[in-house]
This record gives sequence, structure tokens and C-alpha cells, in this order.
Amino acid sequence: MRQPPAGDSTKTRPISSRRRAVCQAMAGLALEPIQAIGAPFIHTKGRVKLRVLGTHVTLREAIRRQAEQDLGIDLVFMPGGNAEILYQASSDPDCFDVYEQWSNSIKILWRAQSIQAIETRRIALWDAASDLAKTGRLTPNAPIGRGDAPCKLINVQPNGTLGLDPTGRISFLPYVHNVDAFGYDTRIVPTGIPYETESWSWMLNPRWRGRVALVNDPTIGLFDMALAAQASGLIEFEDIGELTKGEIDRLFEILIALKLAGHFSGFWSEVPESIEMMRSGRAAIASMFSPAITDLKESGIPAVYAAPREGYRAWHGVMCLSSRCQGRALDAAYDYMNWWLSGWPGAFVARMGYYISVPEPARAQLTQNEWDYWYDGKPAATDLPGPNGEIAVRAGSLRNGGSYWQRFSNVAVWNTVMNTYEYSLPRWYELLLA
Repeated sequence: MRQPPAGDSTKTRPISSRRRAVCQAMAGLALEPIQAIGAPFIHTKGRVKLRVLGTHVTLREAIRRQAEQDLGIDLVFMPGGNAEILYQASSDPDCFDVYEQWSNSIKILWRAQSIQAIETRRIALWDAASDLAKTGRLTPNAPIGRGDAPCKLINVQPNGTLGLDPTGRISFLPYVHNVDAFGYDTRIVPTGIPYETESWSWMLNPRWRGRVALVNDPTIGLFDMALAAQASGLIEFEDIGELTKGEIDRLFEILIALKLAGHFSGFWSEVPESIEMMRSGRAAIASMFSPAITDLKESGIPAVYAAPREGYRAWHGVMCLSSRCQGRALDAAYDYMNWWLSGWPGAFVARMGYYISVPEPARAQLTQNEWDYWYDGKPAATDLPGPNGEIAVRAGSLRNGGSYWQRFSNVAVWNTVMNTYEYSLPRWYELLLA
């Protein structure tokens, strides 16, 4: 049973209880039911207004403004915390047109019938998309990684299930992606060596008691802690991408004991919270996403994104169509998805430390020095800007973990909804409340 998350109307606005009530009221205005895709949207004769539900990672004001300018549509960005927006989308598909999050959300959204299949023939650069989401690998010998590799979830099979065989219909458009780890403040935590001394075990090291922050997401934070506990020698998993009930119970015994002992300084739900926890000194080491590290560096804090010797927790961004989306809104949604692969957005997210599924158009929008640093893993030849235009990378810096291809050759596990997901949820909330 899914648990609901805890918790001014502007063009970029968070989801609130008032917003949820408005969405539910809109859903009740349907003129008549329509089989398969539900009630129709009503749009004015002017510019199409497209509602995008997602996280702060990609729902940035600069992206909204550029897309509106390029596409001639109105965009309403509705950013929220990972768990919050997943609950919202899976329970109320009338409340969004496009959904942006991570591939671990797909099983839940597909089972809830909240999203519809995307026709690859309407994606102009589909053939140019990288093999990562299609086959699970960027290079022939790279490990696919445990858990829900996106190639297992992307193709809509003739019987309506999701699987490996291409059919021309996909459950999500693969776009932004990266490998995740933890971040640390080098003013407090000594700088480690990528793939050698940097380890997930650092997050459970008693030395950092009271300075460790976790992401509040049971499909992400659970794996950070599973990797940390295993790396610390506290537990051994048979398959870290598919924990058994007994393994889950043992893991949470360990984590709850640590929390009661004051090991964790807090849990964050949205990227700005993680930035503030590190900036304020509340955390010295934390579950983090790459844009948070970039923002910290832009503000002068020497944060490092670890390259753990045990491997990364990988994720793939997904862009999905609401099962209710049709007509002009559907056409605008396809335009928006195609825009994301057209170059400018990929260059923007590269400066956040992220990759895009069709990299060549993005490469044309980056300087050679930017491409060399962000994708090829070479030392920065000059100072480089972050997405906000401030210097985020100093000349001579080397991206921790190396090139795009090296980083994705070190995947331990993907963000995953396990078969024991429902069983793990009450344990996660037990940890939060302990």
C-alpha cells in the first residue's frame, strides 16, 4: 500500500494541498468518460498550456523560459520532492500533462495506469539515442548493474507489460541521466581517491556521527544505505537490487540503531534542502545529486561528489505522458520531449553534471573545454560556468570519477522498485519516525 508523503501560485510552483485540491476539482469537471485514456482536457484557442510535474533537478526557471521561447507554448512547472510527486502522479493523472522523474518511478506509474505509451516514430532523434536505456550499456563490457536497469522497463510489449523487446512504443522518453553517490565537504571530510579510498562505508563511519544526511526516498535512500551497510561489513546481500524481507529487516535494525544513537543529522526531500544542509554545516557528508554539488561549488563550498570503489547507484531520467493527455496538449507534449533532445537542454544539464540521451546536439552547444571536462573526463583547461553562469569548475580541476563512459562502467545498482517494495515502505517510515 502506497503511503502519502508528508506535507502561490507562480509559473514555477511547488505542489501544495491547495494545488492538489484544485487538480482534483479539475478532474471532476470532465464532460464525459472516454475509454482507455479518460476524460478530455479542455484548452483555450490560444497558446497551449502544458503542465509538467517533476523535481527541482530539471524543472528550473531557465529551462522553462527557454522552452517557452523556442516552442511558443506556456509551461507550468510543478516541482516537488521525489516521493511527493510520485504519489501525486500515480494517484491523479488528471493533474499533469508531462511527468519528469527517474526510471524507478515507471513500475508504479505503469501499474497505476497513470501514463500512456510514447510512439517512438514521433521522437525525431530516437534512432540517435544512446544505448544506455535501450540495452543497459554504453560500452560492450560494462556491467548492466543490479535492479531496474532502464532497458528492462522502457519497451511496451504487445501484452501491455514492460520488457526488453523493442516495439515502437515506450513507457518513457529517456533523457537526463547520471550515476549518483554521496557528496562531502572537503573542509571537514578529507579528500579521498576515486574508486580506491572513496567508499559508501564513509556514510556510516562513526567519525561523522551527527553530520550525515540522507535522501528521504525509499527507492533511493534505501539503496544508499544498503550499499553503505554492505561496504561497512555490517550485512551481506545476495542481490542488492532485490532485497529479501529478512535482509530488509536486518538493514533497518542497523539503521534505526544508528539513528537513535544520533548518527544522522536529517533527511532531505528536495535538492535545495540538501544544498542548505551542507551549506549550513548541518551535514558534512550526505546523499546528494550532482546539481547540488555544482551549486555548492558555485557558492564557494569545496564539495566533492564521490566515486565509490563499490560502484555507483545509477538512475535514468524519464519523461512520461499522462494517460489523460490528448489533443493539442499531446502534440505540445511531444514537441516538448523533442525539444529536450535538441541540444540546448542537454548543454544546460551538462553544466549541472548530468548527461543527455542524444549527446551530439548538446555537444554543439558546449565549448570544447566544457565537453572535455563534463563528458571526456579531462582536466578543465579554463574556468567553467555552472548552469547559473557562476564559475563552478576551476581550471585544472578533474571531474571525480572520470569520463561519461568510465562512470557508467561502474554501476553497482540502479534506482529500483523491488518486489519487496511494499514491505520496505513501513520500515522506511519507521526509520524516519525513530
